[in-house]
Amino acid sequence: MNVLIIVDLQNDFLPGGTLAVPHGDEVIPLANELQRRFELVLATRDWHPPDHGSFAANHPGKKLGDRIMLDGIEQILWPVHCVQNTHGAEFAPSFDTSRIAHVFHKGIDPRTDSYSTFFDNAHRRSTGLADYLKKRSIKDIYLMGLALDYCVKYSALDARQLGLKAHVILDSCRGIGLEPGDLDRALDEIKQVGAILLQSSEL
Repeated sequence: MNVLIIVDLQNDFLPGGTLAVPHGDEVIPLANELQRRFELVLATRDWHPPDHGSFAANHPGKKLGDRIMLDGIEQILWPVHCVQNTHGAEFAPSFDTSRIAHVFHKGIDPRTDSYSTFFDNAHRRSTGLADYLKKRSIKDIYLMGLALDYCVKYSALDARQLGLKAHVILDSCRGIGLEPGDLDRALDEIKQVGAILLQSSEL
């Protein structure tokens, strides 16, 4: 069975959100359309507590984009985003969630960020996605969503480390591009681990 994993189509990552991914809203129609091509559809959400360590606002004297050490690993400081049970953490209103079998939450631990849909950034805590796929003998995953150079990329890297066959549907992703060249570097990293890049028209 092939599975579509839709990553973080949440209000705060869309235009007008606190951590807007440029043109992030453009992937929503594709997300709605692609779901019909898969037997199983899963989704993820950033689900941060208000005191999350990745928020620049929680570090007096620090600013957005600064890098700090957080619980032993490097952390970029972001705007406050996707706080649990707020409008920003909700799925985009135009995103059809009726076919989603399960939603996995990440970034719950205030001491560690979680870009990947599988694990936190320190690989100490699992979201439960790996076990969910293993129980169903699913080895083939297709990733789409936001943002290509963070959550989608790290999900693809972890998927390969877990021995899964990972595909990234490029035209249904958008990236942040915090630094020049970030998107190209992300694509290179995805390819280097053996994940497959494709367009939705190839499905």
